[in-house]
Amino acid sequence: MQSKEKIDFNSLLKGDIETLQLKIKHLHQIIDSSYDGIYITDGDGNTIFANKSYEKITGMKKDEMIGKNMRYLEKKNYISRSGTLMVLENKKSVTIEQKFKSGKTVLISSNPIFNDKEEIIMVVTNVRNVTELYELKEKFKKNKELTEKYYSHLEAMRKQLLNFSDIIVKDEKMLNTLEMARKVAKVDTTVLILGETGVGKEEFSKYIHKNSNRANKSFIKIDCGSIPSNLIEAELFGYEKGAFTGANKDGKIGLFELADCGTVFLDEVGELPIDMQVKLLRVLQEGEIKRVGGTNTIHIDVRIIAATNRDLKKMVEKKIFREDLYYRLNVVPITILPLRERKDDIKPLIDHFLSGFNKKYNLDKVITCGALDSLKEYRWPGNVRELKNIIERVVIMSHGNNILRSDFPIKEIWGNENTEFNIKSINLKEAVEKLENNLIERAFNRHGNVRAAAKELGIDASTLVRKRKRYKDKHKI
Repeated sequence: MQSKEKIDFNSLLKGDIETLQLKIKHLHQIIDSSYDGIYITDGDGNTIFANKSYEKITGMKKDEMIGKNMRYLEKKNYISRSGTLMVLENKKSVTIEQKFKSGKTVLISSNPIFNDKEEIIMVVTNVRNVTELYELKEKFKKNKELTEKYYSHLEAMRKQLLNFSDIIVKDEKMLNTLEMARKVAKVDTTVLILGETGVGKEEFSKYIHKNSNRANKSFIKIDCGSIPSNLIEAELFGYEKGAFTGANKDGKIGLFELADCGTVFLDEVGELPIDMQVKLLRVLQEGEIKRVGGTNTIHIDVRIIAATNRDLKKMVEKKIFREDLYYRLNVVPITILPLRERKDDIKPLIDHFLSGFNKKYNLDKVITCGALDSLKEYRWPGNVRELKNIIERVVIMSHGNNILRSDFPIKEIWGNENTEFNIKSINLKEAVEKLENNLIERAFNRHGNVRAAAKELGIDASTLVRKRKRYKDKHKI
């Protein structure tokens, strides 16, 4: 009887142990299924458990941690700092940010477990992944920057579209040219605007766009002479991510894509490198592009308005401009006369610019008849652009409200073919600077862009920009 009771007790004890083991197994399964990481140490800071989520979140293997003391893990930079040690020292819960040697950043909450004697027997730490949160925050920041840049671009485009300076025309020949532009605006064809630098080719291109069926779409100006040759394809057609060293890691949309359904104004199209001329021809013929580093064909719908101050026909003869591209662009040519051949436009242009600058600078200046006669006799090599610049300067620099003939520094600053400055009135250094300034301004006015002007003068483009800025700053003083 006693033996039987002993056997029953052993069976009961064995059953209790198995039940306990099963419950512990289930408890481990529950803890392992937790979305949060769970990390447990004993009262001395020795690691006794870590669940699967802990491994996933931190990038650390629990086999590296089990049995190791938190002081050792902190010293060896497995972790940046230990919440467990803070709990053991202060005997209260803590929440801190923790970084691991794996590069992950987490948010941990460490909590003490006390026995009946108020001694800490375990510390349980919950681990939550904030790396993704930081990544999302960084992406949000970048997206915000891109959005701001995009809206800045849109705002600049909006101002560009709304800031259509009315084309001031009185000369009969120019009225005929403007009528031609109005007619061609209504049909979706390529236009080639010809004329010297500063005559107003860009204003005519805007006029055509504004009066076209694409008036409510984008108008994108591309200055073919100012974009470095090694970047022009990426600027025009965009590029895929990783297309070249220094490229935006997410790629970039090109100006042609940005102008889809709108108008692209190719200013100084004669400056396009020959290899880019081939790709532009494809856009005109097929209406499609490929991004740099990409394989997919992108269909676009843009109207091309090109402009140049160069003789494209002669460039074709010299084989520096493609003949097939020339005829593709030259569907409807519009030639804008230089200002010296439309002198009836000088006075209304002066009135227009004077009114604008008086308003801008809160002045009330008028030009005397003698000064106006002098301006009509000047040849204006820089055309309308030069006229606008000199009116602004004389408005700022002249004394009193009446602008006199003597207030205009045409011969002194811009020079002309028949007049030289008086070398007796200045020293050698001033004479050299004055001559250099005149040569730089004449070259720039002839070509309308830095690259071509620098080539004519036989200097680097950067040198020309630096010198031109120095002389302009000197004249402002």
